[in-house]
Amino acid sequence: MKRPLSHNHPYHLFFALLISSIVYSSGSAFAQATHGVLKGQVLTSESKPADNVSVFLKNTQIGTSTNDKGAFELKAAAGSYNLIISQIGAKRQEISIEIRAGEVTIVPAFNLNITNNDLQQVTISSGRINKFTRKKSDYVAKMPLNNMENPQVYTVISKELLKDQQINNVDDALKNAPGVTKLFEATSRAGSGGTQFVMRGFATQAKLRNGLAGNITTVTDAVNVEAIEVIKGPSATLFGNSLTSYGGMINRVTKKPFKAQAGEVSYYGGSYGMNRISADYNTPLDSAGNVLFRVNTAYNYQNNFQDNGFRKSFLLAPTLFYKASDRLSFNLDAEFSTLQSGGSQYLYIYTSATSPVSALGVNRADQVPINYKSSFSGNDVQKTGQNVNVFGQMDYKISSAWKSQTNFSVTTSMSKGSAPYFYLIPGSTVRSLTGVNTYTDPLYLERMVWQPEGTDLNAELQQNFTGDFKIAGLRNRLSVGLDYFHSRTNIGFNRFSNVTAKGTKINDLFDFVSVTNPGNTYYNFNQNKVDSAYANRPAGTVLNTKADTYTYSAYAANVVNITDNFLAMLSLRIDRFENKGILNNSTNVTSAGYGQTALSPKFGLVYQILPEKVSLFCNYQTGFTNRTGTDFEGKTFKPEHANQAEGGVKYDLLDGKLSGSVSYYNIKVVDIVRAYDPNPTLSIQNGTQRSKGVEVEVISNPLPGLNVIAGYGYNDSKYINTSAALNGRRPTSSGPGRSANLWASYRISNGVVKGLGAGIGGNYGSDVYAVNSATAGVFLLPSYTVYNAAVFYDQARYRVGLKMNNIGNKHYWVGSGTMNPQMLRELVANVSFKF
Repeated sequence: MKRPLSHNHPYHLFFALLISSIVYSSGSAFAQATHGVLKGQVLTSESKPADNVSVFLKNTQIGTSTNDKGAFELKAAAGSYNLIISQIGAKRQEISIEIRAGEVTIVPAFNLNITNNDLQQVTISSGRINKFTRKKSDYVAKMPLNNMENPQVYTVISKELLKDQQINNVDDALKNAPGVTKLFEATSRAGSGGTQFVMRGFATQAKLRNGLAGNITTVTDAVNVEAIEVIKGPSATLFGNSLTSYGGMINRVTKKPFKAQAGEVSYYGGSYGMNRISADYNTPLDSAGNVLFRVNTAYNYQNNFQDNGFRKSFLLAPTLFYKASDRLSFNLDAEFSTLQSGGSQYLYIYTSATSPVSALGVNRADQVPINYKSSFSGNDVQKTGQNVNVFGQMDYKISSAWKSQTNFSVTTSMSKGSAPYFYLIPGSTVRSLTGVNTYTDPLYLERMVWQPEGTDLNAELQQNFTGDFKIAGLRNRLSVGLDYFHSRTNIGFNRFSNVTAKGTKINDLFDFVSVTNPGNTYYNFNQNKVDSAYANRPAGTVLNTKADTYTYSAYAANVVNITDNFLAMLSLRIDRFENKGILNNSTNVTSAGYGQTALSPKFGLVYQILPEKVSLFCNYQTGFTNRTGTDFEGKTFKPEHANQAEGGVKYDLLDGKLSGSVSYYNIKVVDIVRAYDPNPTLSIQNGTQRSKGVEVEVISNPLPGLNVIAGYGYNDSKYINTSAALNGRRPTSSGPGRSANLWASYRISNGVVKGLGAGIGGNYGSDVYAVNSATAGVFLLPSYTVYNAAVFYDQARYRVGLKMNNIGNKHYWVGSGTMNPQMLRELVANVSFKF
């Protein structure tokens, strides 16, 4: 199903803009003969590099921000200036400097009266120049390791970028990560109801929070987000298999308290009745700044773009930090979130042995003659989801070389209410199922409903030791950890069964409604009639799922500097998984438990061609998934494994004005459980999937005030050993083969309209296989290009903005076996007050 590339293909526009950004960045390196260069460094009160501090020449438009080494570089015409070092939470510094034509002037280091921990957080009301993304992370490698030293690829999406794009949830934020696309909408169901994304051809969810279990099963609000880390490739070695996928993992970094009183209150209003109010408040609780408190909260309400449907959410996230001594500190925080929604549409493609895709008469979502704005369910068919997450952390400095960190998390998700879902089904199949000849239209929706109610609990306890020391003159950075993870599921799936005229029992069937001529039947799907159907259901139609699993893990990762510029990483994890059995609702008997042990190694090499500027890297990473059951011979399944080989280049040039990465990866998954061909009701564990591709990321600051972030992902994923119907085909859970993202923003940094800015960008995704089988056929979700734009006026005490999403009012779909319609054109205005 591959199509030849056209010269006017949408993602060519992304490449053109990306290349233009690089050209402009390179051009800025050549200063005129009348110009000079100013260099310097900013340090914290701990004499450590101060990252992302605003540095500018007073009364000019020339400014920058420090890199992760605290260094800065400015180019300006020869002359006398006042240099300003500005950071909220620290005293502003100003000195007189002289820039000489054709010379490099180095100023003495500046020391800010602020700690590194405070520095990472004091961005509520800063007017400084912000970078679009950061590469400094405490979580990616579980040790202090900067991006150029790390053999793994990752993207960090900062809250500054989210503010520039006027984004309020994690789903939209992840559109800035190369190769990441949405696969399936959040269902708000306990346990696994969060939004599903695709990375490197595999489904994943945003299950981590500050490196620990912290899943939210609804659309995740971004009010408490400091940054979002998208870590590519199988990452089980450091993070286990319960929270990661073979394509990678998503980690939310939350906002932390700092030593200053500051806050921000925001209001958003817009299309489809959107109303949102949020607040972020931080304050010290004692004069010494040893006890700090911060709270973030948001309330959001918006109707669907369809005729019915809404989403109402609330999040409260308090955080308390206590510094007991120079060596010991504690952090305790929580997230309480709720979501209520109605009129949700999850539209599956019906196929069976006697009803392939060809029976539909269409094989693409844009050919289905359905009203894009029709929800086919009432507003009162509602479900609710709740999440209560509590986290704790204790940091202890053992010595100058060794540190200890103890973490725990308890995350609970609950859900109840009616969850509708539909199947697109041919009229001929409806007649065959029911024996009723009045279903004469070509296409129908088989409307279904169930009520998943219950609780899912995850508890994690983790102990890490990190050291930075030398052995035989070689620098070692070592992280050693122990991890305990417990998952308890107790969910009941309430169902009813409808017996048709032919006696066919179809679980959860409500009715059939015509796609093209729904008539009054369209309005039948409401809560009163759902309640009536449930009241008359047969006995024994509640399916309970009760399970307890425990995982005990130990891991170690060491980075050795063979030379100053040549580094090697060696890592290993051992994982003991114990399943205590699963309840069989029909017999009320819990199955016998079982245990599995898995090893997960990881290796990597980095060679810095230009120290801290250009790195070549390669890695071998692994992941695994525990599998329950036995094969056709009665043999117990073993864990499924994935192995990734990857190589590429990272760069950070022109004093941070041009950075990014280019990588090639090849992932092979073995021991996949699949149907046993001679008897498809049995299983065999010999399936294989291969996923390979290329990812490109460019982050550029080609001109003062102009910032660009762009990315491109290509993925070729296919089954290479499975059933004959799927062999050689792309999995329906692999998303688009090609994707691209772009956002360019310009902000006037001086003058009468200082703070006025605008941004424009968008996303591209190629065709997606919703169905892809030799027997069932092929059903496509067509490619799309969606453009967004924003304007804003940002001042020290307030900010106003206007954003238009999906400017072209594009009809497009995402899904896996489904065609879920996405938001139409949306206009959002906002105002924020900072204090």
